[in-house]
Amino acid sequence: MSNAVRDALRSDLPRIVEIYNAAVKSRIATADLAPVTVESRERWFEGHSSTRFPLWVYEAGGMVVAWIGVQQFRERAAYSRSAEFSLFVDTGFQHRGIGELLLRRMIERCPSLGIDVLVGLIFAHNNPSLSLARKAGFRRWGYLYGVTEIDGIKRDVAIFGLRINAKAKARI
Repeated sequence: MSNAVRDALRSDLPRIVEIYNAAVKSRIATADLAPVTVESRERWFEGHSSTRFPLWVYEAGGMVVAWIGVQQFRERAAYSRSAEFSLFVDTGFQHRGIGELLLRRMIERCPSLGIDVLVGLIFAHNNPSLSLARKAGFRRWGYLYGVTEIDGIKRDVAIFGLRINAKAKARI
């Protein structure tokens, strides 16, 4: 079987949640402190659309091993052309370029989605994600000191942004 990037299907949601929950345990990639359920993510899943805010999976050997999604950065109308991305890779498939591939493809797709600005909120102690964002051309636009608390430790969040243009090409 070959590797493929495709739109996520409802039947992929349990695997998407499984990958996400592994990140919850890692304490470096999400502000959720407890695992989420498939049921709790159904509304989130339904909020994605292949023509506006896609949710893609990366399939390797017939198994979903990573996913990337974008959603409107904020709900107010003035933010309609800005999106926030989320990217998670199964721990057994990290450091193989899958995250880079997914992020590059999403950046390239942004103009056709009506997205001019892509934003990522990344924990300051998540060095792999910070490195990936920089490699893709994102720049640090802000920094939120101590806005989260994980296991009794105050954590900072870096705001990374990328302005998209019609000729968007990721650097990775």
